[in-house]
Amino acid sequence: MPVRTACPIALSAADRMRLKKMAYGHKTEHRLRVRAQVVLHAARGRSNARIARETGLHLDTVRRWRGRFAQAGLPGLKNRQRCGRPASFTPLQATEVKALACRLPAETGVPLSRWSCPELAREAITRQIVTAVSPSTVRRWLAEDALKPWQHRSWIFITDSGFRTKATRVLDLYARTWQGQPLGEDEYVISADEKTSIQARCRCHPTLAPGKARAMRVNHTYGRGGALAYLVAYDVHQAKVFGRTEARTGIDPFMALAAQVMSQEPYASAKRVFWIVDNGSSHRGKKAADRLTAGFPNVVMVHTPVHSSWLNQVEIFFSVVQRKVVSPNYFPDLTEVGDRLRTFEDRYNATAQPFPWKVTASDLDDLLARLDRHTTGHQEESSVAPGA
Repeated sequence: MPVRTACPIALSAADRMRLKKMAYGHKTEHRLRVRAQVVLHAARGRSNARIARETGLHLDTVRRWRGRFAQAGLPGLKNRQRCGRPASFTPLQATEVKALACRLPAETGVPLSRWSCPELAREAITRQIVTAVSPSTVRRWLAEDALKPWQHRSWIFITDSGFRTKATRVLDLYARTWQGQPLGEDEYVISADEKTSIQARCRCHPTLAPGKARAMRVNHTYGRGGALAYLVAYDVHQAKVFGRTEARTGIDPFMALAAQVMSQEPYASAKRVFWIVDNGSSHRGKKAADRLTAGFPNVVMVHTPVHSSWLNQVEIFFSVVQRKVVSPNYFPDLTEVGDRLRTFEDRYNATAQPFPWKVTASDLDDLLARLDRHTTGHQEESSVAPGA
């Protein structure tokens, strides 16, 4: 029987460099590393038998990859496309399961608030979409279209009839504009609100500091030490915070906050100071605006639309306080809570920069246009009679 002659291998400089990276690279797959080593040995004129001994591979394996490189070059070292086993599910079955995931369970008569992969697999079998399917297969199908029916986000639809007018005024103030005119150097914008019910929770066991491979540990049980309200006025363009703690919210605490700010310069002698507030009971409606103007003639109160506190920049500061000061809550008494908040104010004011507010009046118009299209489409769907 004639002896098979080994395929001669001649490498270019570029191929040699790429093969060396494959053969000795730490991130290269093991199988590609071995194949590259076979080709490099072959390029040195070594026989297949010698290469097999030095690499520990079977002679047929060495012959295969040497021959494939000789025929196709570097692409020949990759695995060839294989047919694999027949598909267990048809594309139609996968699509029907995805369509089921895009419907609320209640619409299909299933007593669930939202779908999970095991529940979807069970329902697909019940509806005879498939005879059997695993939750992991369902999850893989959903991942193809980034579907996550087990997650949910809450939202509030706009109900304020004057939403656009009110929201535009707030956004214009953030852009230092009022009624089409730019604000002067002696005009300021204040964002004010209250953070209610900050509790003093005294943990039954001391909090443990973090350590190596260990997160900070906070005891779950605690004793209640009361709660207080944190009132804040935030200068939008100067990034300066004025805060005070009160036993409860109300008209008098809010007016005390206004007096605290407006008794200081440059606000006391400013031409105008715009106070942006939401529709909380402490500062709701025209009576609150008249009351504030009566106490401070250079103040203009501007209300955000109903259910639109996200337009009030002080809410961003409250989120900072919640993450950095309040949570996890561990205070022996209310005095400690107040002292911590005031100390944080000083720390914040020393380095704060204005928030990078990006929502503009143009963005607002785009939002309202999308809501109009959504509302119109929903009404058209509702007007179609069932079975039509």
